[in-house]
Amino acid sequence: MIDYMKRHEACVRKLLSGHPGKETLAELQVYHDRQISWAQQERLAHLITMMFVCLFFLLAFGWTLLHFTAPYILLTAALLILSAAYILHYYRLENSVQRWYALSNQIREKLLQQK
Repeated sequence: MIDYMKRHEACVRKLLSGHPGKETLAELQVYHDRQISWAQQERLAHLITMMFVCLFFLLAFGWTLLHFTAPYILLTAALLILSAAYILHYYRLENSVQRWYALSNQIREKLLQQK
């Protein structure tokens, strides 16, 4: 998903760096806003998943403190790694969507300048 977002952002920035016409900008705005909508849905799904994984990590950690055995330690370690990976992925996803908001504003500004 992150690679897709980087490619989309690079494509939009390339179009904006040129001198697109009013019609091209209007189409780009509609397309980009649709991409933002899809990214927001993806972001929500990852937020919910991340929250559950972190919750399971905390539960496993608490259980491991009460019952200190190798399988519980391994489970807690695995959930810790998975939680860290989800947090990193969600962080990158959130920052990409924030950059897309700024791109959307740039598209709107260029559209207003051409009117």
